[in-house]
Amino acid sequence: MCGIAGLILSSGAAPPDPAVLSKLIGALHHRGPDGSGHAVMGRVALLHNRLAIIDLVTGDQPFFAGPATLVANGEIYNYRELRDSLPGVNFATNSDCEPPLHLWLRDGANYAKQLRGMYGIAIHERVHRTVTLTRDPFGIKPLYIASIDGGLAFASEPQALLEAGLVKRKVRAAALEELLQLQFTTGADTIFDGIQRVLPGETITCANGHILERTRIDPIPAAPPEDIDEDAAMQRLDRALMESVDLHQRSDVPYGMFLSGGIDSATLLTLMARLNDEPVLAFTAGFDAPGATDEREQAAAIARATGARHEAIEVTEAMVWRHLPEIVAAMDDPTMDYAIIPSWFLARRARQDVKVVLTGEGGDEIFGGYKRYRQATLPWWRGGRTMWATGSFDKVPVLRSQPVGWRDGMAAAELRAAEGRRSPLAAAQALDMADWLPHDLLLKLDRCMMAHAIEGRTPFLDSGVMAAAFRLPDSMKLRGSTGKWILRRWLEKNQPAARPFAPKTGFTVPVGEWIKAQGHRLGPLVAAQAGVAQIAHPDKVVALFRDIRRWRHGFACWKLLFYALWHQRHIMNLPVSGDVWQALSAR
Repeated sequence: MCGIAGLILSSGAAPPDPAVLSKLIGALHHRGPDGSGHAVMGRVALLHNRLAIIDLVTGDQPFFAGPATLVANGEIYNYRELRDSLPGVNFATNSDCEPPLHLWLRDGANYAKQLRGMYGIAIHERVHRTVTLTRDPFGIKPLYIASIDGGLAFASEPQALLEAGLVKRKVRAAALEELLQLQFTTGADTIFDGIQRVLPGETITCANGHILERTRIDPIPAAPPEDIDEDAAMQRLDRALMESVDLHQRSDVPYGMFLSGGIDSATLLTLMARLNDEPVLAFTAGFDAPGATDEREQAAAIARATGARHEAIEVTEAMVWRHLPEIVAAMDDPTMDYAIIPSWFLARRARQDVKVVLTGEGGDEIFGGYKRYRQATLPWWRGGRTMWATGSFDKVPVLRSQPVGWRDGMAAAELRAAEGRRSPLAAAQALDMADWLPHDLLLKLDRCMMAHAIEGRTPFLDSGVMAAAFRLPDSMKLRGSTGKWILRRWLEKNQPAARPFAPKTGFTVPVGEWIKAQGHRLGPLVAAQAGVAQIAHPDKVVALFRDIRRWRHGFACWKLLFYALWHQRHIMNLPVSGDVWQALSAR
């Protein structure tokens, strides 16, 4: 896990400015505090900050082979197998990120088809002066690109491009509407005017400051559900999950996992307990708010059943108000998912003991776990509903203008998800994997982990697990109102202490209750922020914070609070200083 950045300038441009390069890599120091490296070749610069996970001694980047140079952010889990598949290659290191360089020399832009992992990679070829940028198929690791004066720039985080002065701090209006209504943004265009995401699975070939070609690997099968019985499906699933978790545990530093009371993390812990001789270190977060869902007791029961060492933390209201400005500041490509709060605190605690954490992201999308999937597969006359059809501010009239085109990106993704011969359930899953997963859940995971220089790994998001699970019959995913049926059956057989068929309580963060208790104080401060005043009526914002009557009111307040802090840091470029009260007072 690392941070990468670079410049791809045209032949007529001035050479890379050392001051700009210094700002680029300096802005990504938190992603890789263990070392840094660079290669400047004519008008191409590759930069790297390292978080050392595999090959601690010789794994510093960039890597060089023949006419090519590579920098990478991520982990290639099948690196040992790839080394064996490249006879005659003299590897200079034992790093997991060196084999992709030799694969590229052999296969060109198709090299990524052989990779099993999470990554953002940049490869420069000196003879033809091309730069190849590649992102993993699920979008676990981020990569961004921008057109700048004289060519192109790329980085692991948008804020590096902003800090280097390569792109102006300007909000794209359409993306802001999406953010407010959905809590994340869709597609390639980010909220920053001029910065784009390299899409999940995309490989972009660049030369002379221009994009020459784009290709893309889609990890989601478009074929219809297969014909397989439950026993065969269970056996295949067991093999795929074991293999994936085994691969995701490859590390030269200590690792642990995040444990909730849910199905996905219980599955991971059960598999890790099989594979490890020593007790697995598991971390759980809970809350001090009355009535809040607290998974610590159930997580502790699963930990006892598997012999895990369990560490639980309590996230309090005081902790949130103290650290919320720096939590929000970490979300430069913003997602307003309130789960950033426990994720950030869990990462901070885990970093005391480990450098790698396995997490359960992707389980709901691959196995069909969300309630919205049942609604999406029903006809309208039986209560069916279009996914992501309602925006957060539809019934909270505080904005200066009602968002109109906020669902355009989601509608386009719906059309793509329905292509091929997928069932309605598979199409709903594919829709979530197009935007919700990479631009909310995985983005949250990446930024919260990297804020503390810790690597988050997602064993469910693996080509082997996808091949074993996605095309299962719909009835093995969704049965009645119960999602993830086959995974629950697997867990029932292998770890009954997890109570996989117990009613799901859902995971919530009591942010609405915390805001309600401080609404009279927060409202005027949020309403007075420049970013909020541009999009909402200040008097209506104050009134909303003072009279939170329903869940949607509290959620709207959370989004306005998030945007106030985010706008301060990433648009106004104010430093993060003090708690939420001090931050909101420093206009």
